[in-house]
Amino acid sequence: MEGDCLSCMKYLMFIFNFFIFLGGSFLLGVGVWVLVDPMGFREIVAANPVLFTGVYVILAMGSMLFLLGFLGCCGAIRENKCLLLFFFMLILFIFLAELAAAILAFLFREHLTREYFSRELKRHYQGHNNTDVFTSTWNAIMTTFDCCGVRGPEDFDESLFRLLSPTKMVPEACCQGNSYPGDVSMEQCVSGSMVFRHNKGCYSAVVDYFEMYIYTAGALAIVVLTIELFAMVFAMCLFRGIQ
Repeated sequence: MEGDCLSCMKYLMFIFNFFIFLGGSFLLGVGVWVLVDPMGFREIVAANPVLFTGVYVILAMGSMLFLLGFLGCCGAIRENKCLLLFFFMLILFIFLAELAAAILAFLFREHLTREYFSRELKRHYQGHNNTDVFTSTWNAIMTTFDCCGVRGPEDFDESLFRLLSPTKMVPEACCQGNSYPGDVSMEQCVSGSMVFRHNKGCYSAVVDYFEMYIYTAGALAIVVLTIELFAMVFAMCLFRGIQ
C-alpha cells in the first residue's frame, strides 16, 4: 500500500512539473524570439525601456521555471534524492522571495501613490533626454499610454523640466503626434495648447489599462503560491519515501 502511494505521488509530481517545464520553455522561446527576431521587433523593444525590461523578466522567469520543472521531473521519475532536495531548496527560495516581495510591497505601499510619483517627476524629469534612464522611461510611458505627467500636464509646473526648458509648458512626449503631425501642432502643444496634447494623467491611464490584469495577477499569485506549497510537500514526502 505504501509503495502504491509512493508511486502515485511520483507520477503526480512528474506530471505537475512537466507542465511547469513546458511553461518555462514557452517563456524562454518567446524571450529568445523577441531578442533575435529578424522582422525588426527587437529594435522596437530596444527603443522602449519598459518593453526592454519586460523581455529580460520573461527570460528570467522562463529560465527559472525551465530549471524547476526539469529538476522536478528528473527527481521524481528517477527517484533521485539529490535532485529532489535541489528542487525543494529552489522552490523554497522562490516561495520565500515571493513572500518577501509581497511584504515589501505592503510596507512601501505609500511609495506607489499618485503624490509620490508626481513629486519624483517634478524633481528628476528632464524632457527630451534619451541618456537619462528616468526621463527616457517616463517618455516611453507617456507615449505608450497617451498621457501626460502623473496627475496631468500641471505636474510640469515648477519642475526641473521647466527650469531646463522655460519656453515649454509640457514635453514633446505629451503631444498627440500621431493625430496632428507637423511642426505647427508640436509647437502649439509644448507651448500649452490643450488641443494638441494628452490631458489625462499617466497614473489614471496606467491603472485603467492594467485594472483587469492587476486582479488577474493577484488571483494568479495566490494560485501559484498554493501550488508551490503543494510542490514542496510532494517533494519532501517523495524524498522521505525513497530508500
